[in-house]
Amino acid sequence: MSKFFGETHRRFQDENGTRRLADRLEALAQPTFDERAIAFVQSVPMFFLSTVDENGRPTVSYKGGAPGFVRVTGPSELVFPIYDGNGMYLSLGNMAANPEVGLLLIDFEQPNRLRIQGTADISDDAALLAHYPGADYAVRVTTTQIYVNCGRYIHRAAGTTLSPHVPDTEGRQPFPAWKTLDLFAGTLPADDAAKVDRLGGPIPMEDYRGEADPAPVSETNQA
Repeated sequence: MSKFFGETHRRFQDENGTRRLADRLEALAQPTFDERAIAFVQSVPMFFLSTVDENGRPTVSYKGGAPGFVRVTGPSELVFPIYDGNGMYLSLGNMAANPEVGLLLIDFEQPNRLRIQGTADISDDAALLAHYPGADYAVRVTTTQIYVNCGRYIHRAAGTTLSPHVPDTEGRQPFPAWKTLDLFAGTLPADDAAKVDRLGGPIPMEDYRGEADPAPVSETNQA
């Protein structure tokens, strides 16, 4: 019995003559990491995380960091950090309600991608977080399926510069400029509101320069 495919998948496979191909691809999927997969996972500066809430509503989030921010910690286990975000906690809330997750890792320079399915466990353990200065939580994923996916439609992206907002080795990162927008005045946590005040107060949308150049914002977020 297939762990990948249900009746609806089979219907499309049969309509297009790909059932045997699909079965072969499923057979190639494994719950454990091989050396090539480990090297790929631990080299990426970003991945996409798919989660589903208690009502079955999906969301996909971008997760980024310095290469090595995703760590393979066991034959069927990886860990990644959760850094400061927009305060919605969609990914964390979804994983707390439904631990089933999907990860999509892409190499945009040498078109390649890896899919990972598994179950997530959220941790705020200090020893684990010590590996990730600046992280609020860490997520441990127990993998159930790991498989390479065709990379032929991946568009190449020039350059390898990391976001200036990736926390440094002491967990410091520029304060997000979007939090200084007057649109969010009165909604921020007290510490963030105080930082906005020290930076000169809220700004209108027309003065917002985006997050790619944090130079005008000198205050940092601390771990």
